[in-house]
Amino acid sequence: MEKIYLSDAGPKVSPAIYGFYRWNEEANTPGTMEKIINLCLELGINTFDHADSYGSYRCEELFGEAISKKSFKREDIVLFTKCGLRVPNESQPGVRIKHYDTSRKHILESIENSLKKLRTDYIDIFLLDHLDPISDLEETAYTLQQLKDAGKIKQIGVANFSVFQHQLLASYLKSRIVTNHIELNLLNTSALDNGQVDYIKQGYMRPLASAPLAEGRIANGIDDDAVRVRQKLTTIAEKYAVDIESLAVAWLVKLGALPLIGTTNEQRIRNIANSFNIELDNQDWYELYDASRGI
Repeated sequence: MEKIYLSDAGPKVSPAIYGFYRWNEEANTPGTMEKIINLCLELGINTFDHADSYGSYRCEELFGEAISKKSFKREDIVLFTKCGLRVPNESQPGVRIKHYDTSRKHILESIENSLKKLRTDYIDIFLLDHLDPISDLEETAYTLQQLKDAGKIKQIGVANFSVFQHQLLASYLKSRIVTNHIELNLLNTSALDNGQVDYIKQGYMRPLASAPLAEGRIANGIDDDAVRVRQKLTTIAEKYAVDIESLAVAWLVKLGALPLIGTTNEQRIRNIANSFNIELDNQDWYELYDASRGI
């Protein structure tokens, strides 16, 4: 895959990104981590998206162990990580309920832990996952800027921010926000209606589409929406001689979005990678969009 700029402020990333947001205890093994990293690198995917809480707070450590084996160079990959979402876990004795925390204290603790677990000196893009409505936003922005100035993070991003939240944080920062991770797929096109996609593009950024295959619903869902979209995908996929999952992701790619892969299924990862070989016709794109809206 040819690397592309995530935004006009950088950095260059692979057009598909692997994220660990769906990892659980079953996936949390060194063997699975090594297999996924090697498959991604084989397919030209060199960009990996972490968070302190992913995989029950273990994914960063597993990835760091893979880095330590030196089967690939740190400078040849792009690392995202994030903080903000806090969930109860035995490793987090002070967390009673799921909540958001973007306080200076938590950001600093999180970045130091992430650097240590990932066995790296810097994070390419550090993101806030959701906006904590009761945080001191000026202090939050100052902390992010301080980390960037110190070289511990190269760029600042956000995840699951509305347009207004994105604008609010940006107003406190000296540096540009370079990405916003949003849920976007043929079974959830709300980001096209609520202005998220438009605002991201206005800032010369590419949308990062999490759950590009709707967490398996596009292929296996039995609800009316999933069945309707799958039928349309099946019809159009015959024209291109491709898998319906590849076509579903090609729909996102034509929109200018970067799919954020979350599955550990090898064939599904390959299907997503194959989407970049599809030249989707404009009217086919709209047929799929109409199917997603029940038109």
